Amino acid sequence: MVLAAGLGTRLAPLTDELPKALCPIGDRPQIDHVLGHLARAGVPRAVVNVHHKAEAFDEAWRTAQSLPVELSREEEILGTGGGIARAAALLGEGTVLLWNADILADVDLAALLRAHEASGRIATLAVRDDPRGRVGIDGERVVRLRDSRVAPETHTVEYLGVAVLGASVRERLPQRGCLIADALIPAIGRGLEVGAFLHHGRFADTGSPEEYLAANLDWLAGRDAHLGDGATVEPGVVVKRSIVGRDAHVAGTGTLEACVVWPGARALVPLERAIVTPRGVVSVTPRG
Repeated sequence: MVLAAGLGTRLAPLTDELPKALCPIGDRPQIDHVLGHLARAGVPRAVVNVHHKAEAFDEAWRTAQSLPVELSREEEILGTGGGIARAAALLGEGTVLLWNADILADVDLAALLRAHEASGRIATLAVRDDPRGRVGIDGERVVRLRDSRVAPETHTVEYLGVAVLGASVRERLPQRGCLIADALIPAIGRGLEVGAFLHHGRFADTGSPEEYLAANLDWLAGRDAHLGDGATVEPGVVVKRSIVGRDAHVAGTGTLEACVVWPGARALVPLERAIVTPRGVVSVTPRG
């Protein structure tokens, strides 16, 4: 299941135009990267929960995916736990692989699933090293979630937004509420065990405009530019470390540097560190 129902308030004003999951990373919506990773790992089908601008997840988008996708529409946001609970009939029985739509990572899903099955724990969270993280582990066991600690921790990590949920924890999910706060924290408090799978590879959270721009520039992987089908750039424009989406147009005289121009948008150079949408320009100031 891919969680995509959030409002994406941190990514505003981009999410005034599109759901966060459909904001493009490189040459396609970011959720398409997630679904492609799942398909390559052998996942047979996916359920995606939607709420904000749900109509954007149309039939054309669904049929373009690399695996069958069913939508769980939420009239009101139910939270991570409630969203999974509501989709129970679509998901079927048994173990569920969970992925937050705004997380891009090359998690080894086969290894994650093997680790979960071998452990016998109710759930397994993919985590990464982070000395300020909200998860504490002892070996491969989660002993702290947020401020709730059940044993001394030997390592501090952060939850990636990717997890495996066993059938027993799915039965404990609230109809409305948070997976961590309302299901997993009470579970470890009762002595049930949650596992940790340490991920050392690529990871990006695209929750803010700065993180979103960084993820796009990382997608370029050293290339100077990507021009989508039908994109046009006037002769006086120099494109550096930028993505120009399908049917977009860049005009003026000068440099387009470290920018993302959405499909169908119009950009005017000189322009640096900006996201250009059909409605306007969002400048991104680096943290300093």
